Amino acid sequence: MTYEEYLDEVTTLLTELYKLSDAAAIKHVMRAQAEDFFTLHDDDPAMRTQERAEQDAKTIFAQKNKSRPEAFHKRGK
Repeated sequence: MTYEEYLDEVTTLLTELYKLSDAAAIKHVMRAQAEDFFTLHDDDPAMRTQERAEQDAKTIFAQKNKSRPEAFHKRGK
């Protein structure tokens, strides 16, 4: 798949696996792209597989949760 198709697939997986809105999934993929997460994918088409897209979606979601743990825990117990 092309680089753009790959990014679309990762975005779709985020919406399907983690029930994120389209806007939220796009935001997270764009942020990962801005942080050079996908640089090697752009250079090496062999990295753009369905299996890798699933791994990358999981990694991006985990990083999102790690960077904002307060969003996933109740405040003011």
